[in-house]
Amino acid sequence: MTYTNPFAIAQQQFDEAAELLGLEPAMRELLRWPQREFKFTLPVRMDDGQVHVFHAYRVQYNSSRGPTKGGLRWHPEETMDTVRALAAWMTWKTAVVNIPLGGGKGGVTCNPKELSETEKERLARAYMGAAAHILGSTNDVPAPDVYTTPQIMAWMMDEYEKIVRENHPGVITGKPIPLGGSQGRADATARGGIYTVREASQLLGIKVQGGSMAVNGFGNAGQFGALLGEELLGLKLVAASDSRGGIYNAKGFSARDVVDYKLKTGRLQDYPDSEPISNEQLLELDVTVLFPSALEGVITGENADRIKAKIVCELANGPTTPEADLIMWKNGVFVVPDFLANAGGVTVSYFEQVQNSYNFYWELSDVHRRLDAIMTRAFHDVYEQYTSRKDIHMRQAAYLISILRVAEACRLRGWA
Repeated sequence: MTYTNPFAIAQQQFDEAAELLGLEPAMRELLRWPQREFKFTLPVRMDDGQVHVFHAYRVQYNSSRGPTKGGLRWHPEETMDTVRALAAWMTWKTAVVNIPLGGGKGGVTCNPKELSETEKERLARAYMGAAAHILGSTNDVPAPDVYTTPQIMAWMMDEYEKIVRENHPGVITGKPIPLGGSQGRADATARGGIYTVREASQLLGIKVQGGSMAVNGFGNAGQFGALLGEELLGLKLVAASDSRGGIYNAKGFSARDVVDYKLKTGRLQDYPDSEPISNEQLLELDVTVLFPSALEGVITGENADRIKAKIVCELANGPTTPEADLIMWKNGVFVVPDFLANAGGVTVSYFEQVQNSYNFYWELSDVHRRLDAIMTRAFHDVYEQYTSRKDIHMRQAAYLISILRVAEACRLRGWA
């Protein structure tokens, strides 16, 4: 696959929507770029006594609607451009679900699979030591993302509180529940996506009960997507894949059994009663719902014409290129775009901030009910925009709503 700069994709998507809106030049230029970005060099002593220098990033894309919010990714291919793109998408994500936050993102270039638990802790504390002055519950709030966990968030929160010498659980979301985390955060990204698939299938007349699903990327979002797709929608898991490859069985798997196998062995390969399938082949299966749940740029102009799923629900950030969007739209593939489909994560992170702020915590049923209401309303807002025009696809419809909301906040502040 040809590598494509993710921030160039994010800007191209924005430019297309800005053109449709007739956005004035100053506002267009303001919203094309991050407001602030930071680069950190983190020396960390490893278990063998040697010091390894890690490169780390934080981008605060736009704060017109509230404190910036976004995950912290640890990945060997992390770059500033990846973080810029994800911060941009987070800006549109918080706006499309209409919660009072801006967009941010962070990253560390590392391979967490090669780090011990003590090395991860030292790296987490080093990041917070470098970034504490730009973070805070009223400024910028990190959360877990690719290869980061509630435990890593706990170490970061603890380090922040040591620095400021006060209790500040709201500086981080996605924390363990005993430290102020929210019920329902673990599956929130997938659950929000499942709610949008439910709404889409009803509006489009697509029967999901007894239908099939394929999951590309079997991390947290992909695993919960499979579990909840089976539990809430009655979908049958026929294929799943991770970075090593995938498994397939037309008769279907028990989602719970596949997740348990992955958690126990760390892989999907050699799962009983399955045949191997590549990530590329999985994307092209004729299924009711496809969940791209891995990294960016897996559906491109080269393979989009072979996507046969009736609904593509993007649990990952940036899995589809602009060229692929146009091809799938023309072919009648209904795409629930990433910054709508996976907004459940940031929505429940927002709930966590709210609960932290007044030190009162909700029952799981309350979290699910509030998340369902926000995701359902957001989906219908985007769908109404989509159906009101004949010249846009769902991603552009979501962009139109998000950009208008962010631009309005910028105008009211007198920024442009």
